[in-house]
Amino acid sequence: MNVSKKDEAFRQYALEAHPLRLIMIVCGPLAVYMALQQIFKLLDALMAAHIGSDAVSAVSVLSQITLMITALGSGLAVGGSIKISEAYGQGDYDLVRRRTSTLYALVIILSAIICAVLIPFAVPFLRLLQTPEDLISKGTGYFRVEILSLVVGFFNTVYIAIERSRGHSRMIMLINVAVIVLKLLLSALFIYVLDQGVMMIAVATLISQLALTAFAVIRMLTDEGAFRVSAGSISFGGETAAPMLKISGPVVAEKLLFQSGKVIVNSMAGVYGALTAGALGMSNNIGGLTTNWHAGFQDGASALISQNRGAGKYSRTLGLFWWLTLVNVLIGLAGYIIVSFCLPWLAEIFARSKNSLDLGFRDMIVDIHRWEMIGYITLGLSCSVNALLLGYGWAKTVTVLNVVRVFVFRIPVLWYLQTYTDVDHEAVGITMMVSNVSAGLLSALAAVPLILKIKKLSEKE
Repeated sequence: MNVSKKDEAFRQYALEAHPLRLIMIVCGPLAVYMALQQIFKLLDALMAAHIGSDAVSAVSVLSQITLMITALGSGLAVGGSIKISEAYGQGDYDLVRRRTSTLYALVIILSAIICAVLIPFAVPFLRLLQTPEDLISKGTGYFRVEILSLVVGFFNTVYIAIERSRGHSRMIMLINVAVIVLKLLLSALFIYVLDQGVMMIAVATLISQLALTAFAVIRMLTDEGAFRVSAGSISFGGETAAPMLKISGPVVAEKLLFQSGKVIVNSMAGVYGALTAGALGMSNNIGGLTTNWHAGFQDGASALISQNRGAGKYSRTLGLFWWLTLVNVLIGLAGYIIVSFCLPWLAEIFARSKNSLDLGFRDMIVDIHRWEMIGYITLGLSCSVNALLLGYGWAKTVTVLNVVRVFVFRIPVLWYLQTYTDVDHEAVGITMMVSNVSAGLLSALAAVPLILKIKKLSEKE
């Protein structure tokens, strides 16, 4: 199996360049894209706020539910791309093609199942998750269109993950920014010009995702070498699908449980009123201005660590981890300082509709996020550890860490505050702070056994 000169050159670069330089060049554009994505997501929420605070709450709550479903596709993409990166690092280009083609086939099957189940049964599904009835009535159409966007997005997520394995970070950033700009322009047209409701925000998302899919299909069918998709290369057994599913399974479970936990927290937040869940969602979105940088560096670094592991460069993987940790901690510190000054202004943006400023909603966002932002630095540490664990195939450990984060450090804490204290809506923010700080410290402990193992492997290089 042949590979393009460009792909071979990147493979050598990933195995030889200085770790910090490699992280910044490969992961930096991904982090920038993730940060821009969050900014545009906030602009999306701003358009919903133009309709009213109830629209913001509907979009926020339903977005958490769709993120729970997104975990299926993103988990599959993470597991598949890590094993593709490993084969790439080994120089086994025939295996790269088989895993690439099979990963696309798996995501198509998953998408078909989700559409068949959730689109016709959207209302019962939302009620099963204890979504407030007034939000169901306002947002069912939005939710159905979002499901269509999700399954199209699954395909796009896999495409982006594979391109990331090849080091095409800058291209990923540019095409995704173009798609996001298209989505925002359409949303602005529907909301500000045509005066439509929240469902049309989802329609704008669907159209923009389809545009990216069209680009991806053309690229993958005209590509040359190991990364070109071929129906004859699809294989659901042996060393092709099984290793990808072995990692993807725990990652899917982790992401699904984590997002499910967030949906549960939203439901519990309803005790303080319907707008509290919306305020929590806005707080999470503000936090994403910092933590999405962490996520971008994590996604890129896990692939780099896997490539170097596949090539037997164990000490180098540890160097990548330490530099990644430094970068993520500095990002968390910078985010905390900046948001500390900007928080009231950010909250006011999302509390202002076309008719008025909802001061109560603004203050609620501020009260919650002042607690939540304390966890910025420890969340950066968690992302660094996750990149190392995933790069070495320790997906089950990542699953355990995130399950504990939500179902030990978050839900029980909120339940305790609601049951045994008189703390009002700030209890939601306190809960987020406790879970995020505790999760970061636990991640640091979980990394110790793997670091010791890597050091032993390094001695044999």
